[in-house]
Amino acid sequence: MRRLRAASSLLSLFSKPKLSSQNTLPFLHSLPSTSRSDLKPPITFPKCPRLFQTLSQSTPPLESLKSQDKLLLAFKSLDSSSKVDSFSSNELVKALDLTIRALEIFERDEGGSISVAKALRLLGLISCKLKKFGDSLESLNTAVVILDRLEKEGFNDSEIRAVSLMVYLQLVETNSEMGRKWDTLTSLKRVFQLRKSIFDPNSPEMGAAYKDLCEAYAVVLDFKEALPLILKALEIFEVNYGCDSVEVARVRQLLSVIYVGLDENDKALEQIEFAKGIFTCLELEDDLLNLLVEEANIKISMGGFSEAIEILKSVIQRVGKESKIRAFVFVSMAKALCSQEKFGEAKRCLEIACGVLDKFESVDSSKVFDTYAEISMIYEIMNEFETALSLMERTLAMVSKSPREQHLEGSISARMGWLLLLTGRAERAIPYLERGEQRLKDSFGEMHFGLGFVSKHLGQAYMEVGRPAHAVQVLATAYNILSRWFGPKHEDSIDACQSLANAYATKASSSSIDTKQGHYASAMEFQQRVITAWESCGPNATDELREAHRLFEQLKKKALGSPSAVYPANALPLSQCR
Repeated sequence: MRRLRAASSLLSLFSKPKLSSQNTLPFLHSLPSTSRSDLKPPITFPKCPRLFQTLSQSTPPLESLKSQDKLLLAFKSLDSSSKVDSFSSNELVKALDLTIRALEIFERDEGGSISVAKALRLLGLISCKLKKFGDSLESLNTAVVILDRLEKEGFNDSEIRAVSLMVYLQLVETNSEMGRKWDTLTSLKRVFQLRKSIFDPNSPEMGAAYKDLCEAYAVVLDFKEALPLILKALEIFEVNYGCDSVEVARVRQLLSVIYVGLDENDKALEQIEFAKGIFTCLELEDDLLNLLVEEANIKISMGGFSEAIEILKSVIQRVGKESKIRAFVFVSMAKALCSQEKFGEAKRCLEIACGVLDKFESVDSSKVFDTYAEISMIYEIMNEFETALSLMERTLAMVSKSPREQHLEGSISARMGWLLLLTGRAERAIPYLERGEQRLKDSFGEMHFGLGFVSKHLGQAYMEVGRPAHAVQVLATAYNILSRWFGPKHEDSIDACQSLANAYATKASSSSIDTKQGHYASAMEFQQRVITAWESCGPNATDELREAHRLFEQLKKKALGSPSAVYPANALPLSQCR
């Protein structure tokens, strides 16, 4: 649970990746298109059937486009501009219809050409703007197939790379809007490689490339991979923008986040000091105040409560009563007070923070959502469970309307499920844990460590309500994930292994004669793994090792049919309630 809390806090530092301004390629649309005579046999690809069969038919004809030439000219103008970003919904639908018509012409006349790939890229962009994310991915992935084929066949390398970069940038955007953090990272890796093949190694564009990829790794909490990337970005930005530039300050701010994720708080504070000086000189007040709040949070995590509170008091004097920053300050102050067990004062700070945030509840803001979640977590720490659950439910209702926040939806659902399980409401906990498991899987992939904790809790909930077969499935997943991330000797991996042994034994008790002994054998296998893991922990785990041996003996007796055997000893390990 401690790791889930840390993950939730760190994730709040990132919204969807905001790709830097250096992403644009002004030369892209001046490059010549590949003509049909250059092509080998046409490439066949899916034609986005849902788009062709529905939108193309339902959209009114564009009467002003009376000829194919005019239509393609309008498409070229649309493709070579950024005007789509400012389109209304009706304009987007019309643009979509125009793009589909152009795509049909390109596909008919040129087969799988680069013009088709460009049209599919634009189709993916417009579909994303219309929140038709499935259609967007379908178009973009088809464009990738075409571009990969053209590259293998030796067509204009520079043009292929340029168009590929635009396609993958749109894949980043679409996956980000869907809240698919792992897929966003995968697309950004390809963006990074394409940028390296296009731009000078020390150019501002490559600095942005390193920074963007770093942010994507940080979002999935892989700070070891993120660190060398942000250090390289800092090096490039200092050369291109100067050591005292706002660009360098923001890179240093991100570097401080990476250091926090690596538990190197002193280094994080060093970076904050550098950034503070730059923001002060440039008179960027809001940036400076937010940075001061970050500094206070780091000091709180290091136990420097008095110093943190003084920093936060100085920020309060510089912000208006209706400012969101004021809410963030009071939440941080509540954390400091809660850590000192000054619960009354902490609650008062949280009430003030909620009063400010309530005015922003209708705003689609990652920071607002996460701050509500953080408030509920502080109430949970103070054992105000019902207040915490109420706030979580309220926050869940807000974030569920925003697909890109599904990682937060998954985290909150998982915490609600855990808290309900902890307070003896396993039946109510299960839907929240299942929802959390699915959302986190969609966001981070099937092997992220956060999913391991949620799967473990879900398995324990299934055990509580007498569903050992379901428990075995999810606990096996939990054990595989946690042992992969932390090793089989880690306490969380051992706990998942013990829970899995419990589940197999319980499943054996209700199984037919044909399968009973097989389940008992599996239970003993995992109980032995528990023993082996505790043995490796040395004298500090003497009590745990003794209990593991006792349970193994009870399990053997139960497998032999002894009526006096007691196994499992408990379905919800006490270590998880600490």
